[in-house]
Amino acid sequence: MKIKVLMVDDHVLFRDGMRYVLQQLAEEVEVLDSGNFVDGMQQAANNPDIDLALLDLNMPGSNGVKSILEFHESNPGIPLVVVSGSDHRDDIQKVMEYGAMGFISKLSSSKIMLGALRMVLDGGVYLPPQLLQQAMAGLEPDSTDKRSTRSNKSLLTTRQLETLQMLSEGLSNKEISDRMDLAEGTVKIHTAAVYQALRVNSRLEAVSAARRMGLIPLPESEANDSANQ
Repeated sequence: MKIKVLMVDDHVLFRDGMRYVLQQLAEEVEVLDSGNFVDGMQQAANNPDIDLALLDLNMPGSNGVKSILEFHESNPGIPLVVVSGSDHRDDIQKVMEYGAMGFISKLSSSKIMLGALRMVLDGGVYLPPQLLQQAMAGLEPDSTDKRSTRSNKSLLTTRQLETLQMLSEGLSNKEISDRMDLAEGTVKIHTAAVYQALRVNSRLEAVSAARRMGLIPLPESEANDSANQ
């Protein structure tokens, strides 16, 4: 398998180190890199087949979190991950709202980074545990968002269980946000919390694990088969 990755960061040593991590993502990995946001945008425009983009928040030509929105709006089909030294809760929530599918701390080990990138390539959402806790703490309080009696095994809140159910229905993050009347970035944070609680790396794994645990019902066909046995 071959993948193409765009890496935009103004620290040369960091880019060199990330190349080692990225080369482990697939049998063949083509890495495009840039030290400034403007050139990164141009490379994305010239390479519509990019499979993954990694962007720092603060670098020449960048306007911080607003540049994440600019990149996503210009390249909506490219999964975007922010790799940053920042751990500010507001930054995390904004980049997820602005189109990022992951937020990785530069302090993370290469193993954690590799797992996070694979998760995003598989269609998942990633936030480091410590940053996920910060992001969850900053969500609007919701009187319905309490631990349910059957969430003891997974530590899922009611909102996360609702998100999980909609993931099992095949809904996109945008569709889930519309149905739950939540910001899309909030849905991504709930999804990341579900993955962490269930110790999974993708939607398929999350749904499968949740069904095994009885957190969401089996598909009607499987339920009928079980009843007939």
